Amino acid sequence: MINIVLFGKPGAGKGTQAEFLKTKYNLVHLSTGDIFRFNIKNDTDLGKLAKSFMDKGDLVPDAVTIKMLEDEVDKNLDKDGFLFDGFPRTIAQAEALDTFLETKNWKITATIALEANDEILVQRLLERGKTSGRPDDQDEEKIRNRYQEYNEKTAPLTEFYDKQGKFHAVNGIGSIEEITERLSKVIDNL
Repeated sequence: MINIVLFGKPGAGKGTQAEFLKTKYNLVHLSTGDIFRFNIKNDTDLGKLAKSFMDKGDLVPDAVTIKMLEDEVDKNLDKDGFLFDGFPRTIAQAEALDTFLETKNWKITATIALEANDEILVQRLLERGKTSGRPDDQDEEKIRNRYQEYNEKTAPLTEFYDKQGKFHAVNGIGSIEEITERLSKVIDNL
């Protein structure tokens, strides 16, 4: 069982790399954004609850997010592990994830951060915004605000996982193949 937390600022290539890693290692890619959209679109009880907070402009409480993740894990018990993308974002979420995984006699195997220079990532997102239709990829100020939030929230997580010997940084600049090779080298040596 391999359970990996994939970190990286918006535009770092998490989604692209997750596609390769999930196939290569038979992992389930759990993107909190995708899970939220699925639950809201399908009008599930958890989706309705999450939407009630989002409609007020509030953050969805950790308990709701964690329950959505737990449901997805429970649907995929036949896989060789999970690739968590966009979660955890806080120490409390990391601790809740650890507690949940312990109920299955599992643990986080590693956290891997795709690291890249902000200026390169801003250009990547602005380019992506030309075709993605995402307004948050088309406004440089919004992009930089997302990076500031990432820096504030993820720094403590880096330390949290580093103390456990589970944190690995990978250079996120280069061709898709080069980055996949770097990530695979980390995973293969776990």
